[in-house]
Amino acid sequence: MSDVSKDLEQGRSFERAAKVRRVLTYIFLSIWALVVLFPFYWMVLTSIKTYSSYNGEYVPLLYATDPTMQNYTDAFTAVPLARYFMNTVVFTVITTALMLVVIVLAAFAFSRLDFAGRDLLFTVFLSLMMIPNELVIITNFVTITDLGLRNTFTGLILPSVTSVFYIYLLKENFDQIPDELYKAAKVDGTSDFKYLMRVMIPICKPTIITVLLLKVIECWNSYVWPRLITDNQLYFLVSNGIQEIRENGFGRENIPAMMAAVVVISIPLIVLFLIFRKKIMEGVSRGGTKG
Repeated sequence: MSDVSKDLEQGRSFERAAKVRRVLTYIFLSIWALVVLFPFYWMVLTSIKTYSSYNGEYVPLLYATDPTMQNYTDAFTAVPLARYFMNTVVFTVITTALMLVVIVLAAFAFSRLDFAGRDLLFTVFLSLMMIPNELVIITNFVTITDLGLRNTFTGLILPSVTSVFYIYLLKENFDQIPDELYKAAKVDGTSDFKYLMRVMIPICKPTIITVLLLKVIECWNSYVWPRLITDNQLYFLVSNGIQEIRENGFGRENIPAMMAAVVVISIPLIVLFLIFRKKIMEGVSRGGTKG
């Protein structure tokens, strides 16, 4: 066999191996997608099953024999879920906005401003990430209670307006912007705030959007802190509403109504992800790239 024939045969072997790997990769990803999406499918499926059909299934069915939308009506009538929904929107918007202001300014200070003890202070900040969240919750609870802020939006919001992790993430992105840009801006007489707003934030917009969405998800899914700091229905969030449906609305057995409430609550987060998915991927990829 000539060298040309050997090269052609070797090329065909590589091509076949590449196709096999591609097929196996697609099969694995398809199976993984089914595993990830199945809980959401099961949630939606349960939400459209009647109470009697759900409890009468000795073996859970993968389809609804008698689909109904009554569970969604029940979820909003058993408890004031609409009010809890609006409380969560207010809590999420205000908390996220305040947090963005705090972490952007803090990240800029640690990244660009030169002051005594900057590196030591940043190290101390990072060490706070090692403190268990349970201890922080206890400290925050005592502080908020002593200030008389229980059952207020202020008490709900204050402990969540900063994040050491997000400051660190944003600082790392700011550090990737060349110092020469900052020095040139200072020579032109640009203030630090104007440089931050016109240069650093536009460059790091994907990461900022990613942080924003992560914070929105965190606020939207808050459960432990709202349960601790509020016992007044006027300040309940949607996570409290789901638990209230379980405990006070229909009793512990009406799972379809609970799943209907969960579906309604999940829709805003899914829509946000679909809208900003490209920015999220861009922000994550940028966060893992130096230079």
